Amino acid sequence: MTATVIEPVDGAGTRERILDLSQRYGVYVALAVLIAVATALNTDFMSVSNWRVQMFEAAPTVLVALGMALVIGTEGVDLSVGATIALAASIVPLYIGYGPAPAIVLALLLGAASGLVGGSMVAFAGVQPIVATLSLMIGVRGLAELLNGSSAKPVADATIGDLGEHTLAGIPLMAWIALAATAIVAYTVRRTTFGRQLVAIGDNKRASLLAGLPVRRVLVTVYVLSGILAALAGVLIVGHGAEADPANQGLNMELSAITAVVVGGTPLSGGRVRVVGTVAGAMFMQLISAVLIQHNVPTSTTQIVEAVLICLAVYVSRERGTR
Repeated sequence: MTATVIEPVDGAGTRERILDLSQRYGVYVALAVLIAVATALNTDFMSVSNWRVQMFEAAPTVLVALGMALVIGTEGVDLSVGATIALAASIVPLYIGYGPAPAIVLALLLGAASGLVGGSMVAFAGVQPIVATLSLMIGVRGLAELLNGSSAKPVADATIGDLGEHTLAGIPLMAWIALAATAIVAYTVRRTTFGRQLVAIGDNKRASLLAGLPVRRVLVTVYVLSGILAALAGVLIVGHGAEADPANQGLNMELSAITAVVVGGTPLSGGRVRVVGTVAGAMFMQLISAVLIQHNVPTSTTQIVEAVLICLAVYVSRERGTR
């Protein structure tokens, strides 16, 4: 008996290739087009001073988006990153009297603790990631305001300020930190056993369990890493603004991070992590906002544009996954 091979319809195959190329390279094309259009509308857009400002603004989002990409790679989501930023920010003025190093270390430890709680709820209690991290988002934000109060606290430490304002070779130190984190995450995903386990779990968690992979340990670890990166972003935000304001810092950062990850080509269904695409997605969203603001477009319109981009990115991801 001869096996029958069903050939794909030409139109369907072409559509599949287009969707694949859109998910892989669409963010880079969109970024190039955006830069070209912005430069045509404003000749100062390509100035060194403007790009320095954009890197200052984008660096915290890049850090948070890298952690979010790891979580989404396991078919999860971390809605607590914005609150973790606020928690890290609230700790800095409280412990800066002991020196900048202890304050930064404690902020990162609290970020790790936040991720540990969320990851444990997902891995051991079986709580859905969106529910676990949503409850954590509310609780951690409340804890941050309880520790620091509802008003902003000034932070005048030179070391913290250098992290947020200093430049190295004309590039913000924040951007160098984000670049280093990108290299570490990319190496982890592509070259380590942990990275391969992460992708396998996102692709098929049940099969990973049957294969003997340490699913729970990997899940907890990715949420801890997400918490650490969010806390680091919180420290940089405090340094850049010279104040800690837990009531407002980190607000909607989880949405910005998810947008950057999805626009960058990482599917919400898990099983793949596009690190460089995530960074490009974060820069794209930052430049979209900057261009619209520079041309006096209302914030509400900017939010609508971001929502449309999310829908398009999710559609491309879903269509390709379905086919």
